[in-house]
Amino acid sequence: MIKFIDLKKINDSFDPQLSQAIRRVLDSGWYLLGKEVKAFEEEYARYIGTEHCIGVANGLDALRLILRAYIELGQMGEGDEVIVPANTYIASILAITDNRLRPVLIEPDIETYNINPFLIEAGITDRTKAIMVVHLYGRNVMHPEIERLVDKYNLKLIEDNAQAQGCLYGDKRTGSLGHSAGHSFYPGKNLGALGDAGAVTTNDDELAAVVRALGNYGSSKKYVNDYRGLNSRLDEIQAAILRVKLARLDEDNQKRREVADYYSRNISTPAIVLPARDTKQRIASLKSHVWHLFVVRCQERDRLQSYLCEMGIQTLIHYPIAPHKQKAYKDWSGMDMPVTESIHREVLSLPMSPVMLSEEMRQVCDLINRFK
Repeated sequence: MIKFIDLKKINDSFDPQLSQAIRRVLDSGWYLLGKEVKAFEEEYARYIGTEHCIGVANGLDALRLILRAYIELGQMGEGDEVIVPANTYIASILAITDNRLRPVLIEPDIETYNINPFLIEAGITDRTKAIMVVHLYGRNVMHPEIERLVDKYNLKLIEDNAQAQGCLYGDKRTGSLGHSAGHSFYPGKNLGALGDAGAVTTNDDELAAVVRALGNYGSSKKYVNDYRGLNSRLDEIQAAILRVKLARLDEDNQKRREVADYYSRNISTPAIVLPARDTKQRIASLKSHVWHLFVVRCQERDRLQSYLCEMGIQTLIHYPIAPHKQKAYKDWSGMDMPVTESIHREVLSLPMSPVMLSEEMRQVCDLINRFK
């Protein structure tokens, strides 16, 4: 069986450093709000290119806390609107509705699966306060048109960078392009912890202070609560693990590009739609994608997935049900989102990780090319 992602093999590749990091925390006797979290926050902020990084419990909380902080600062209020891609993991949307804000869903570009920049302006009203962009599957979504709209309408630009740690837009990393960004370090991410973990990055001093307080029971001083906050903190063990993995993130992202490059050059069946390229350059040399996922489309997706499973290839679907078709948002079920719905009917994610072997890549391609 070729696993979709072999987390044990990935984590074994970091030993003995991972074991030493965990032992260091255990021996310290300090497990929350300590030196490891502070060090990771400084290192990750420097890597992303922002003034601030605030460790939180997970990626959803990162986005929830950003929006809540803007509300506490008086920059958003109940019923205000946030532009968000219709084709995204539901966490992007949950963060908005959890804060009693209104998501405005915008269709994606069928070539990139990211939000279509040229459809955004039609969704902007006098209640719009922010655009939340999602660098889906590890591909940079930023575009001059999005920058133009942010400036023209004086909007907050919030990045959901859960799948794109290390990705570049020009010479800047995603997570530093907007006013704030949420990051997830779920174990399967390019930078993955050994449990739930997340972070907020920003250059806004005031926002950073409020986010940090909100995630610590609304407190910036022990037993003094300025906000009705929550408990969302990155713990010392996860921070120590992330510090080890951060040092190798660019190298691992490059290995992902090489897997994606191999797939793109060797999958030849017309039954499969490969990810579109930004340029004619080889995928391995493009820094605008970190290939968290390698997503293909097939009109007979379910049959393809069953065939690959029978042949010993594990695949996943990201994602089988569009957010506006979820029971959680049943009031949206009548929305007309044809591009989003076609994507969710057809996409299939192939095995992808920095520890894939050449023979495994060859087997995946050979079996797909035999699919009738």
